[in-house]
Amino acid sequence: MDEIIDILDADGNMTNTTAMKSEAHKNGWFHQTVHIWFYTSDGKILLQQRGKDKDVYPLLWDVSVAGHIGAGESILTSAVREIQEEIGLCIAPSDLEKIGIFKSVKNHSGTLKDYEFHHTFITELKSPFSALQKQDSEVEALKLESIKHFSKALRDTSNYKYVPHDTSYYETILEEISNRLNSI
Repeated sequence: MDEIIDILDADGNMTNTTAMKSEAHKNGWFHQTVHIWFYTSDGKILLQQRGKDKDVYPLLWDVSVAGHIGAGESILTSAVREIQEEIGLCIAPSDLEKIGIFKSVKNHSGTLKDYEFHHTFITELKSPFSALQKQDSEVEALKLESIKHFSKALRDTSNYKYVPHDTSYYETILEEISNRLNSI
């Protein structure tokens, strides 16, 4: 779905301009996204399999929930909206713990360039897995995978089934979730 988004400079500062998401991707203009990683108290992480019709990385496993921040929309409002749209959960903004902003530059083709700043959150999945309702147009499947297995699978390049985020991104996610689990 195309939408109007805010355009940023290469340092992540607002430029006070907006554009359609498709235009930003065509021209390689920086913009903001939200990434929300859900984990369970027993050491699992919620993964989303990207829809088969996605322009990039179809059917690869990825962050629990992700999406673009609409023009003028607050980061937390966007995160809560995306969670409700993609997996059918209503959560409070206070349930989200921001762990960082990650710059990502991916040139998929001459006409598709993802230049993004991912505002990244973690939160405990307190609802049963069976309560999740995937958004069919965006999400092929959902699964809970042990953090130990996920970490090992990310290092197995012979059968890689995950969106190729930077290694430091995945390491930060796993470290932050592990820290929360160790304090429970």
